[in-house]
Amino acid sequence: MLKIKDIIREIELYAPLPLQESFDNAGVQVGDVNQEATGALLCLDVTEEVIDEAIEENCNLIIAHHPLAFRSFKSLTGRNYIERCMMKACKYDLVVYAAHTNLDNAVGGVNYRLAELIGLQNVRILSPQKDALLKLVTFVPESHADLVRTTLFNAGAGKVGNYDSSSFNLHGTGTFRAGEGCHPFCGEVGELHTESEVRIETILPAYRKGTVLRALLSVHPYEEPAFDFYRLENSWEQAGSGVVGELPEEEEELAFLQRIKDLFHVGCVKYSALTGNPIREVAICGGSGAFLINDAIAYGADVFITGEAKYNDFYDVEDRILLAVIGHYESEVCTKDIFYSIISKKFPTFAVLFSNVNSNPVKYL
Repeated sequence: MLKIKDIIREIELYAPLPLQESFDNAGVQVGDVNQEATGALLCLDVTEEVIDEAIEENCNLIIAHHPLAFRSFKSLTGRNYIERCMMKACKYDLVVYAAHTNLDNAVGGVNYRLAELIGLQNVRILSPQKDALLKLVTFVPESHADLVRTTLFNAGAGKVGNYDSSSFNLHGTGTFRAGEGCHPFCGEVGELHTESEVRIETILPAYRKGTVLRALLSVHPYEEPAFDFYRLENSWEQAGSGVVGELPEEEEELAFLQRIKDLFHVGCVKYSALTGNPIREVAICGGSGAFLINDAIAYGADVFITGEAKYNDFYDVEDRILLAVIGHYESEVCTKDIFYSIISKKFPTFAVLFSNVNSNPVKYL
């Protein structure tokens, strides 16, 4: 029996909640995740029409990109569409779930999907997350070094780019004396003991600290294992905002903009003054990505594509980069495809439907 929490677990393996920005409210918005899943409806925004669609299609799970609730509630009276959606979801035992900036920041997330649609190569994070990595150092008797390393790797440590099982190992000698009441793995109570040990160093995302520590303690043979966590100043290249990539061949600016307009079915592409340079290096951030304009310029991109930008942003880029704004909805509607891929890969026979509701609040004349 497939439960809703099983589906959510797969999404969070792909886009862990700790990757979300501090302002965000990704995750379960409402509902009991322990109930059996009857079907999942995928959407960008949760509206009253989407709630009705889920009920009609017998889907008790709605998966959205944008959270329904950004702020806490002091009451639920139905005074706006958010409260009405929450109340109706509760009435019909629906679960509403959102994967927002955690999906934006994950490798293979929203911006990677946009890059794939445009046809970019050599895609990588534009603004990697900072203060997101830890180094674990522990000391293990030689007889247990392989077991400890393997367990740490299985818990999520040791991943650097496309490499896994990464560690540094230094052989040395440890000393200790077990006091009364101890049950030492080696040595005798009251006697100074010398043991051949391995110093194991490995790297991990900070949000996995608890999981990795529990894994270490579950297999370390010592009664009082020695370990240290060090916060690293390195940027984490496997998570962050926006992406950059390269076109297979250069494209003329207006021709590129026209291709983007057609590709994303955009009612209107807003763009800054043409630079006169061909387009080869492309930077992208779906949704409200204008905060990355300077990062795109610093990288040396020829164009920066995003969903929203302010009036002055079109002035501020001057001739340093071409700014192209394609609409918030248009730049993120592909999230439904990502959700579908995650769920259908793991649960190929489960009913997953795309919402037919166009929830874009922006209309074009």
